[in-house]
Amino acid sequence: MTEQKRANPAPLGLSGFALTTLVLSVFNAGLLSQGSSVVVGLAAFYGGLAQLLAGILEWRAGNTFGYTAFFTYGAFWEWYFVTSMFISGVTAQGVGLVLIAFGIFTLVMWFGTFKSNLGLFATFLLLWITFFLLGIGSMVSSTALIHAGGYVGILTAIAAWYTGLAMVVAEALGTNPPLGRPIMK
Repeated sequence: MTEQKRANPAPLGLSGFALTTLVLSVFNAGLLSQGSSVVVGLAAFYGGLAQLLAGILEWRAGNTFGYTAFFTYGAFWEWYFVTSMFISGVTAQGVGLVLIAFGIFTLVMWFGTFKSNLGLFATFLLLWITFFLLGIGSMVSSTALIHAGGYVGILTAIAAWYTGLAMVVAEALGTNPPLGRPIMK
């Protein structure tokens, strides 16, 4: 009996992360000032649930990096959802601390991309910068740092979306995805 081909869960996880990050980052950058509550539903389902599912599928495929990344960022979006919907009295400094902690996690995960493709390397590089800008901006109440974090977050979303969608399109066309060579061999 032959094993059935399984879909790659990474494009789902990257797309859920990218779209949710893009929408929140537009508000963080100050490009839109009303309607930020739309992020809450995305955080629960596309940023959160879809990434949790992608993480479980990466675990099943034996991909420790993909499992850890998708499950962690899926849990981040679920935290964002629960905090936004059900927890009152959250301070900007508390949120800043969480964002900085995720920045530290992402910085360490970024080292794991050095032998991966350039798309993933850029996504994690931009993401840890985003987390630190937003976290420090929240801790010191700096609108300028939060706006900067929003703009870097937009770039992060673009890099993640490109990486995930390049995989989908390449598979559909029967080619290798144009994701760039690893920075380390």
